[in-house]
Amino acid sequence: MDLEGASVGTFLMFAGALLSTGAIAGVIAGLLGVGGGIVIVPVLYYMFTLLGVDEAVLMHVAVGTSLATILATGLSSTLSHWKRGSVDLDLLKSWWWAIALGVLAGGTLAGNISGGALTAVFGVVALGVAANMMFRKDGAALADKLPGAPLKQVLGGLIGGISVMMGIGGGTLGVPTLTLFNYPIRKAVGTAAAIGLIIAVPGTLMSIYFGWNQYKPQPYALGYVDLLGVALIIPTSTLFAPLGAKIAHTINPSSLKLVFALFLGFTGLRMLYDVLL
Repeated sequence: MDLEGASVGTFLMFAGALLSTGAIAGVIAGLLGVGGGIVIVPVLYYMFTLLGVDEAVLMHVAVGTSLATILATGLSSTLSHWKRGSVDLDLLKSWWWAIALGVLAGGTLAGNISGGALTAVFGVVALGVAANMMFRKDGAALADKLPGAPLKQVLGGLIGGISVMMGIGGGTLGVPTLTLFNYPIRKAVGTAAAIGLIIAVPGTLMSIYFGWNQYKPQPYALGYVDLLGVALIIPTSTLFAPLGAKIAHTINPSSLKLVFALFLGFTGLRMLYDVLL
């Protein structure tokens, strides 16, 4: 972002907003396994709008910067869930490569489509997942376990591809997908936090690559990854992620799903509103 010429007051307001965003995103990352991106992407989108970032790359920068923050937030959240035994290593071992391939495909597509299209993807998917989590009856599932190959790998690829286009961790799609196949909500959340890392690592690198010659607000960026935004969000997001993981193990699972759905629904409506109106 370009803060040259901005007043001290403007910079402090901007810094305070992102530090607060990091804290909220950290709690949500630990609570819902979403890597915080569901909060970070829209906040960055509006902050960058206020700072005059070119509309052509606005959503790309929000997505790339969010993915970079998930590297830290997702790690903190994953470790917290790991200590509580809610990360399914067997599933990750059989699924990681399909997720990674999906990330490569989705990241390539994201690097070559318009910012408006990326924003629409974010809004539509967020609303769909919110509706699923809010209106699906407790215990309702398609099957007692995940399907076998190749459908299982296709699901992993879709989670990776769509998530990287939205700039989010694995929880937004991973949690509802796993619970749809009868996974306990807490184990789904913990495993999704780890999936977020599988998405964030290649996703961040691809954002740097595709944005290298497109977004140059010097000296604050590497491609579509805004380093100042990352530096302001990561400290508080990492600090607060363990708190979210702790809360996830103390509240009612139904309440957890409702919180997840409300965040997704609000975010999806807000992003679609900006695209369509």
